[in-house]
Amino acid sequence: MRTWLVAGIVPGLERHPLKKLYQPDAAALFLLLQRWREEATKAGRTIKRIAVAFEAGRDGFWLARWLRKVGIEAYVIHPSSVSVSREHRRAKSDRLDTAQLKRAFHGWLRGDSDHCRMAEIPTLEQEDAKRPNREHESLVSERTRVINRMKACMVRLGIRGFNPKLRKAPELLAGLRTPEGQPVPPNMQAELKHQMERLQLIRKQIIDVEKARFARLHVAPRTEPHAQVRLLCRVVGIGIETADMLVHEVLWRKLRDRRAVARYAGLTGAPDQSGEKSYEKGLAKAGNARVRRGMIQLAWRFIRFQPDSALAKWFYARTADGRKKTRKTMIVALARKLLIALWRLVTTGEVPTGVMLRAA
Repeated sequence: MRTWLVAGIVPGLERHPLKKLYQPDAAALFLLLQRWREEATKAGRTIKRIAVAFEAGRDGFWLARWLRKVGIEAYVIHPSSVSVSREHRRAKSDRLDTAQLKRAFHGWLRGDSDHCRMAEIPTLEQEDAKRPNREHESLVSERTRVINRMKACMVRLGIRGFNPKLRKAPELLAGLRTPEGQPVPPNMQAELKHQMERLQLIRKQIIDVEKARFARLHVAPRTEPHAQVRLLCRVVGIGIETADMLVHEVLWRKLRDRRAVARYAGLTGAPDQSGEKSYEKGLAKAGNARVRRGMIQLAWRFIRFQPDSALAKWFYARTADGRKKTRKTMIVALARKLLIALWRLVTTGEVPTGVMLRAA
């Protein structure tokens, strides 16, 4: 953010101070907090505890870690956990939003946990551990976009059957002919060459990320996250990419129970009940979208590689009618059950019933 609006409740001061920092800086925020502490001291109040909270956003958690390092309690609020009136069109500004956050945080500090929810603040190492998997996902998506773009260029010329993923594709490009017998126009040919060079670079980066991940697993195989990844990879049907994503996105967290696990992934329902009205609005989708997508894909793969497991049999029993809609609904339920089973596997060592494991 370009600016920070800092609001506070300072004992001994009748006013509620409000200050805008036009150059967001942790040191400037710390000086502001110290200044407010001095004002409270002059008013006859001694402040032994300072608590700061802000909304989670793209700035990440670095500020919370820094504040805790200098001895200030820091919390990060889930923006969606703060209730907002939707009765009518309302005024919205940074000042009003800050006042609302301040009220919610004050209530939470008094012990009412329903005022808002706090995000868990990861360490720098935990945040960094997510980067290889996310970079790999981004690179694979970029590779697909480049390939589709090249295929679209070919179709626009009426050329079909040419595979731009081949390593010899740049050499074969000069011999291509349109249905009219004409070669690929020079500008289109230059564009395709650029796309192929980009594709080769993306492939190299994907290989580098995968090699680095394998190297880390071999260097420290017994540390907690790496041991969890290796344990999940023993389950037939789960590869290292899925295992790495699950461990560093959800399974490293100290979640309270199975409901918290499913809720974090957004795999819980969203009922709409009032009086005689009772509907189901589908998935809540309030959790980690990356985990939710990965688990639904894994659920389809699981019933293929683990057909004799209790979870797969449960799925087959409930989709015996063969309806596509039933399978689509129940695969989400299977994804939820499977995520909970994998969470129990890495936390307690309980192997899901009937699941086949690879040799250690």
